[in-house]
Amino acid sequence: MEYGDIVHVKVGSLRVYLLNHPDDIEQVLVTHQQRFVKGRSLNGARRLFGNGLLTSDGPLHSRQRRIIQPAFHRSRLTGYGEAIIPLTSVQRDGWRDGDFLDMNAEMSRLTLAIAARTLFGAEGDRLAAADPALFADAVDLLDVPSLPYAGLVDVLRMGQLRRFRRARAQLHGMLNDVVEQRRRNGGGDDLLSMLLTARRDGMPEVQLRDELTTLLLAGHDTTANALAWAWLLLADHPEVEERLYGEVEDVLGGRAPVPDDLPALEFTKKVFAEAMRLYPPAWLLGRVAVERHEARGYVISPGSLVVLSPWVVQRDGRYYRNPERFDPNRWTPEQEDTRPRFAYFPFGGGSRGCMGEAFAWMEGILVLATIAQRWRFRRVDAEMPAPYPGLTLKPGSAVMRATKR
Repeated sequence: MEYGDIVHVKVGSLRVYLLNHPDDIEQVLVTHQQRFVKGRSLNGARRLFGNGLLTSDGPLHSRQRRIIQPAFHRSRLTGYGEAIIPLTSVQRDGWRDGDFLDMNAEMSRLTLAIAARTLFGAEGDRLAAADPALFADAVDLLDVPSLPYAGLVDVLRMGQLRRFRRARAQLHGMLNDVVEQRRRNGGGDDLLSMLLTARRDGMPEVQLRDELTTLLLAGHDTTANALAWAWLLLADHPEVEERLYGEVEDVLGGRAPVPDDLPALEFTKKVFAEAMRLYPPAWLLGRVAVERHEARGYVISPGSLVVLSPWVVQRDGRYYRNPERFDPNRWTPEQEDTRPRFAYFPFGGGSRGCMGEAFAWMEGILVLATIAQRWRFRRVDAEMPAPYPGLTLKPGSAVMRATKR
């Protein structure tokens, strides 16, 4: 690695440390995680997510995680999978041979529908039916208030920020309507019902809204990006594509997949894993030190910003042979055993790791398999699109031509 396992820079009075070795990353995320908080590393994201799970710290985060964790218990995954497959089939069957599709937009629309239905039940369908531009604006325009000094910038009358605040207000209004509809209808055995029970037990109304916003937007946006990159990479590697299609045909034989097929869709999982290695949706993680911490001779003092990048580490040739190459075959148990635990961390780790990781794996595999039964895609642009490093890692352009299989 050109700059070594630790890169130290000063931004004004702020000390910033980029940690590039898996052992040091494990220290921050797991072994000594109590020495670090999200803190100001996510001040900008709080403009949209408030104090939801993504941005909260300390006792608040621990309490909210305990409330929400049961919604992602493995016992519930089969039910979620049974919702994922028909929603994917409906979208897949709406395409026509020869269509030019923005795959990032298509995958975003699909994962939004999946998140809304699985987390919020039937009341969530009205969110999925809303103008997709609303959700795109809320997430994409978040890059502006995520800049340094966001608190000052946010009060200026800038066009992008006005659009962001308008999208945020519309989104919050829709979520409030969904909550009121469930209160009127009653019932439900999903995340929304769990949060409403917690609200009756004392959770503030604004905290309820922050959690709904976080789980809906952060959850669907990251998976949509990973799926869009997977289709782009498959188009460039026909030998991998053919093996994926062969597995789907062998396992499913033309029928719709079911959650019990997941173990047999082994190569499909490898494709999804490799897409997230090369293009991790959460490409940059930030922590603020609250205690003194040492790493490779550096003393990281309280108040310093520590940055961890799956993009950097997951392309390190020490852990991945030909690291720039798209090679799902590297995801064998034997090869995985040769790598440090945090040579791959698209879902973070420790107590702040992604609670929905198991759900995301299931969703990615089932969506890839369901769509691959009917379609193959080819890029319109000759070159692989450059990634756009916003809050998540999006492809700069993902327009592809759909061909029926």
